[in-house]
Amino acid sequence: MSKFAKSFKQWWTGKYPDACPSVGGQAVMEGVMMRGPECEAITVRKQDGTLTYTTKPIKKVKYKWMTWPIIRGVVNFGMMLVDGMKIITESADMAGFDAEEPSKFEKKLAKIFHCKPDDIMMATAVVLAVVLAIGLFFVLPISLEWCVKQIIKNELVVNLIGGVIRICVFLLYIFLTSKLKEIRRVFMYHGAEHKTIYCFENGEELTVENARKYTTLHPRCGTSFLMIVMVISILLFTLFSQLVGGVVNSNIFLRIITKLALLPLIAGVSYEVLKWLGRAKDTPIIRALKWPGLMTQKLTTKEPDDSMLEVAIVSLKAALGDKKPLPASYYETKEEAKEE
Repeated sequence: MSKFAKSFKQWWTGKYPDACPSVGGQAVMEGVMMRGPECEAITVRKQDGTLTYTTKPIKKVKYKWMTWPIIRGVVNFGMMLVDGMKIITESADMAGFDAEEPSKFEKKLAKIFHCKPDDIMMATAVVLAVVLAIGLFFVLPISLEWCVKQIIKNELVVNLIGGVIRICVFLLYIFLTSKLKEIRRVFMYHGAEHKTIYCFENGEELTVENARKYTTLHPRCGTSFLMIVMVISILLFTLFSQLVGGVVNSNIFLRIITKLALLPLIAGVSYEVLKWLGRAKDTPIIRALKWPGLMTQKLTTKEPDDSMLEVAIVSLKAALGDKKPLPASYYETKEEAKEE
């Protein structure tokens, strides 16, 4: 098999035999979720200061076509959105935070659809999150670029301005949310997640001392993915506008609908770009392409304390199959309690 054919096969299947096992994660309420090749783990620090964790096998996609390039990006994005909400809710329960009671309306819906009220609450949260994201990062910028279009007739310039508006709204949103105390702690756990993953990818023992020295900025982060989405959307929206022209460009509602229809393609292409940047050799061009996403992470990650690194390390160990991921002192205490 030629070198090109081998590279193409690896890209198509997403399997790289010589690569370090792929791991990823997500900051949650007072903890970190880590995802290994076969297992997903959530570790949180409870309000009494102790650690607790859960593990479960990773869901496999049902159909082979879901692993094809571009399509796998759309599938992963959808799963990330739904599972992300579930993970945050689960972590809050594990940490001992009071769970929100379902409303009467949600209880009625649960009876109608024969499911748990919690499932209705989760579905409601996902729908609201999607509506907010689409409204804030797409409908609003497209509406503003429509106003610009009344002054500037050049479609290329209008799309570029719309893209800049979209990025500015995105950065402003992150900046404002980072000022909330609870969100700041989540961003600190986000930093702990990245440091721990770097420690693992560099082949070092997973300890607080080893993880502490690494940066909080990681090229495969979801923040980088969202920034890539913003950039790719500028390119695809501009190309689409040049191709269709006519009535679509002259009607704001058709403009919004057609651009929203391109979102799955944008997500799929952005996913492939993110994965490629994560594997590519470190060159000046690659560093330049990574730079916008890494700089955006300065808003979404904060320097963690050692206790947060400890949580992230336990979570990654559990996700990699370690049967005793907690600090040794925890198991020693358990053994002493049994002897007594």
